[in-house]
Amino acid sequence: MLKEFRDFAMKGNVLDLAIAVIIGTAFGKIVSSLVGDVIMPTFGLLLGKLDFSSLALNIGDASIKYGMFLQSVVDFIIIAFCIFLMVKALRRFKKPEPPPTPAAPSEEVRLLTEIRDALKR
Repeated sequence: MLKEFRDFAMKGNVLDLAIAVIIGTAFGKIVSSLVGDVIMPTFGLLLGKLDFSSLALNIGDASIKYGMFLQSVVDFIIIAFCIFLMVKALRRFKKPEPPPTPAAPSEEVRLLTEIRDALKR
């Protein structure tokens, strides 16, 4: 069982996925900082010194923080766009797959071809 687990964990796809998750987590933090510390304050200045993170709707004791939601949406859009650009760039480096080789004709097709050729003669 340990050998099977080691073989599974050492497969290329599992390692690639683990690396992608680690890089994605770090990338997510960078984008969150970019949105929270650069983009949203810039939008706030353009809209009259509005702080998006403090936007909230208070209903009784509940506080619905829709400003934080807007910030998360901007985070998502930036991350999705960056992933789109990365995938598009990586596709250029991928080698095109060669067309599959045609399968050998079956015995029946081969015999019918021989009969056809004999009839033509």
